[in-house]
Amino acid sequence: MTNLILSVLMLAGAALVAGGVYVLRKGINKKQGWLMLLAAAVMFANVGIWTIPVPESNQPVAANPAD
Repeated sequence: MTNLILSVLMLAGAALVAGGVYVLRKGINKKQGWLMLLAAAVMFANVGIWTIPVPESNQPVAANPAD
């Protein structure tokens, strides 16, 4: 499920970049274009944060009740 969410975030970020560049080049609303690019950067940063590997000691508690 996590992979699906990360994939959707990447696609949405790419769409925001494309839309932001389009709006900036057309000169329609520069503020909206910059905000779209900023939102895409935030999405890409979130995906990057979620995909960084964590050391074993920082993993969530195991679901194994035998421990």
